[in-house]
Amino acid sequence: MSPYWVMMGIILILTPFTCWVFTLGRKDTRMPLNNVFQKIHENRYYLHILGYMVIIRWKALTDDLNEPMKIRTGNWTDYIYALEGDATLWVQKTFENAILTEFLNFHYLFIYLFLIYITTVYFAYVGERDMTDKVTLNYLLIYAIAVPYYLFFNVEVTSSWIPGMKALLYHDGWYTVFYASHDPLDNAVPSLHVAIPFGMILLNWLHCKEKKIRMRDWAHWPYHLFIVINTILFIFTIAYLGIHWFVDIPLGMLVGAIGALFIHHIQPRLRNNHGKLFEGVDKKKVKNHFIWEGAMTILMLFLVIGAVSYQSDNVDERVSMRLGGGDSTYEILTPLQYGEEVTTKIKNWDDDLELEIVLLWVDESVRYMDDGVIDWEEMSKNHTTTSIGPGEELEIITSDEKFWHLIILHNDAEDVDDVIEIRILNDYSPTRADNLNDWVDDQITKSLIMSIPSMWITGFVVYRVARLKFAGKSIIDSTPSHLWEEE
Repeated sequence: MSPYWVMMGIILILTPFTCWVFTLGRKDTRMPLNNVFQKIHENRYYLHILGYMVIIRWKALTDDLNEPMKIRTGNWTDYIYALEGDATLWVQKTFENAILTEFLNFHYLFIYLFLIYITTVYFAYVGERDMTDKVTLNYLLIYAIAVPYYLFFNVEVTSSWIPGMKALLYHDGWYTVFYASHDPLDNAVPSLHVAIPFGMILLNWLHCKEKKIRMRDWAHWPYHLFIVINTILFIFTIAYLGIHWFVDIPLGMLVGAIGALFIHHIQPRLRNNHGKLFEGVDKKKVKNHFIWEGAMTILMLFLVIGAVSYQSDNVDERVSMRLGGGDSTYEILTPLQYGEEVTTKIKNWDDDLELEIVLLWVDESVRYMDDGVIDWEEMSKNHTTTSIGPGEELEIITSDEKFWHLIILHNDAEDVDDVIEIRILNDYSPTRADNLNDWVDDQITKSLIMSIPSMWITGFVVYRVARLKFAGKSIIDSTPSHLWEEE
């Protein structure tokens, strides 16, 4: 059974217990069970459930576009590595411990899912309608905000780039199949394991600050503290397990802050807390919003298009992965439809060392993955290996439909400093496509369209904060602007 469904099953079982524990001593805040369906109807919580379904589909569409576009968009990992080097490797080497690894693997998946789903249920259970809205929107919109960064600014995970860095999360039996089929391993920036819980923390703070409630005096301080502690642990976890770079942390916080500010200011409008939804909206305001937020959106679009153009011009020279001596990693090939195929070109940039590869189904890889290490010796005994000599390129055509595949790559050198740089290009264009460039352009166009909500949300936040500052108001003031003169 998939780790995801095991974790979700545990979460469903723990939901009532969690709500009970965090309301000890405050029984008056608990929602009576015979009132559940009435409250769901009164507060329109069915829309929240629908929102979760929408974002799951939105994420799937994003992932479908990610792999085919990489032939044009490339990755930016070399810039991140130049910035921070082997800093995360030091963290892993310093603290590596088998028990700690098992705990953090579980924490990384379970507590992340736990916070996403339980937080919404918790605030609904204690009658915090506005906070229920906000934490739900936090999950939905953080994913939407991250779309352009994931699609156009791919960054490989640290374990695929830093020599000697173990993939303690991805190369671990039971988890391997799940992560291979849910994580392309090139969307390290920003970290949503930081962005989403940080967004919750900031929403709680904004809520209390605006209502002039001291955080420690807030009825939900224990649950807030629970989120804070786990967010701090996430920051350590993502560095330790060989996933994220340190730069992902502030960038994740930035994405979380943009989402939280947008939600804090838009939710009162959506709930009609200050009159009708469009009350106070006139042609002048619409025009100003269109000009300023539109300008921000267009600016970000040009930045993305410029990044794509730069990467496309340098695709032949780019490095996709780096392996130190004895290191192994894998490239994921997503499932194909009937009659489709993917052409993979693997280039060994090294002048002296040979690169070894094996192609196999994801499910077959499980027995070779343990504690962040791929057992290359055992794998090579049971599967056909292929060598790519120094400076040589190998082309692989895969046509098995409906299966996830892994291309396992291995550097057989003994010294970890004997690094092989590798370029991998996957052509997913349908065999019926007349022109590869036209097909990729179509995928990029779809991706740009999916990125527009993120760019507009960013523009809205920048414009809103600027207006508040110009009016001499605090950025926490969520009052609609047509009421500012009345205060």
